[in-house]
Amino acid sequence: MAQGVLDRLTLQSGDFVFKEGEEGNQAYVVQDGTIEIVRKNSDGEDIVLGTVEKGGIFGEMALIDDQPRMAAARARAGSTLIVIDRTMFHGKLAKCDPFIRGLLGIFVKNIRSMVERQLGS
Repeated sequence: MAQGVLDRLTLQSGDFVFKEGEEGNQAYVVQDGTIEIVRKNSDGEDIVLGTVEKGGIFGEMALIDDQPRMAAARARAGSTLIVIDRTMFHGKLAKCDPFIRGLLGIFVKNIRSMVERQLGS
């Protein structure tokens, strides 16, 4: 991908951006539409953890800690997303203060643990 050029992804209502457990190589910014973040609880029922609307970002945790996706993301309505790929993200992150990079990793680990406890997984 050329530097400064970001890909876009267009989705219809119900389309999945990614599914729980998949490898995460992109983060996404919602340009238009609404995305819901969904995870199955211990009984196998879908739980909507939240929604992401115009200007919001999701999928970034997998880029920070290289863990599989902890939830699925699907379009609640027709949506357009800006794609941030792993290479670009890590290039930008490498320019940050190492202390900030370390804090990001801790934040993501704490968020993952909190979600696991809340869902009883």
